[in-house]
Amino acid sequence: MTEDEAMARALALSIWTDPGAAEALSGGITNHNIKLSDQGRDYVVRVGGDIPVHQVMRFNEQACHRAAHAAGLSPAIVHAEPGILAMEFVAGRTLDAADIRAPGMVERIVPLLQRLHSDGTRVLRGPALMFWVFHVVRDYAATLRAGGSLQEAVLPELLGAAQRLEHAVGPIDIVLGHNDLLPANLIDAGERLWLIDWDYGGLNSPLFDLAGLASNAELPEARELEMLAAYYGHPPDDALWRRYSAMKCASLLRETMWSMVSEIHSAIAFDYAAYTAENRARFDAALKDFENA
Repeated sequence: MTEDEAMARALALSIWTDPGAAEALSGGITNHNIKLSDQGRDYVVRVGGDIPVHQVMRFNEQACHRAAHAAGLSPAIVHAEPGILAMEFVAGRTLDAADIRAPGMVERIVPLLQRLHSDGTRVLRGPALMFWVFHVVRDYAATLRAGGSLQEAVLPELLGAAQRLEHAVGPIDIVLGHNDLLPANLIDAGERLWLIDWDYGGLNSPLFDLAGLASNAELPEARELEMLAAYYGHPPDDALWRRYSAMKCASLLRETMWSMVSEIHSAIAFDYAAYTAENRARFDAALKDFENA
């Protein structure tokens, strides 16, 4: 679907009275995001269907988003139908990696994650998917082989690393996770932060959200230690630090293989090859540090 087609579909929804001022929002690499106004209020319409190769299923996105809204973390959904999710617009500034690294920001984000993992888990309703990064990686490998990816030769190496990392993570607690904590999925509205974009939401270990936040923002180790201490209420011991570090490697591996799959399956205009190379280099460096520790 083109951007113009997505905008036309967003404007044509039956819930609007007199929609206008439509504009495409930048940043989406799995959906088209359209901002529009109706009766003096602003909304965002996400246009995009299921993406089986990425295990993105819209029924699950809605369940996770509704739970996050009930927990006070995400804007309200106002309409949903196949391929469409319309929600209240949140005025604010999307964060970038430098924002996450800035003094005081991690301390603002950690309470959101604690509330998601506790309150969000309790209010989650209906069918919901498990997001287990090592299953995702194995499934991506099968998708890449079936699609004739040029990356097929490196898959045994990546799967071997994934197996070692999964063993290092060990047993987990299971909570509702966001599972895609790119900086741009956090909005700073001044007095509060919002979590958006629940494509990959699902049941998971809290370590994955913590590791994903840190890896996506390239937090220095001192800030990682502060983040873990704030989340758990005490500084991490060696065992927790090793499990967390393994999950951080897995987060980078998943992002790398997500991009590999997108190279051969996505119709969105984006330089996936460059994104693959960037994340593979970061994964290799993190894995080397982990295995040499």
